[in-house]
Amino acid sequence: QVQLVESGGGLVQAGGSLRLSCAASGRTLSSAAMGWFRQGPGKERDFVAGIIWSGGFTNYADSVKGRSTISRDNAKNMVYLQMNSLKPEDTAVYYCAARYGSMRYRRNEYEYWGQGTQVTVSS
Repeated sequence: QVQLVESGGGLVQAGGSLRLSCAASGRTLSSAAMGWFRQGPGKERDFVAGIIWSGGFTNYADSVKGRSTISRDNAKNMVYLQMNSLKPEDTAVYYCAARYGSMRYRRNEYEYWGQGTQVTVSS
C-alpha cells in the first residue's frame, strides 16, 4: 500500500507560480510511474502530467505544456509539479497518483491517490 499526501496548493494571482508536492509513505515510489491530475468545478478529473519511475521521461497535457514541470526524488519518495504562468482556468483540485507499471494517462489506470490540494488562480 502507498499513502500519498499532496501539499503546496493555495490562492495565487494569474501569472504566478506554485510548486505542488506529493509525499509518499508505506511503499517506495522508485518503481512507480507517477501522475498529476486535476479536477475543476463540475469537470472530470483530467491528466496533467506524468513521469516514469526513473524520471527519464515526462509528458504533459496540452493545457499545461510549457508552463509546468513534473519531477521526482526517489530517495525522498517525493514527486513535484512546478506550475508557472498560472491562469484562472488552472483552478482545480490537484491530485497525485501512483501506479506500479508504465506511465498511463487515464485516471482509472492509477492505483493510488492522494486527497488532493486546492489551487485557485484569481484573475
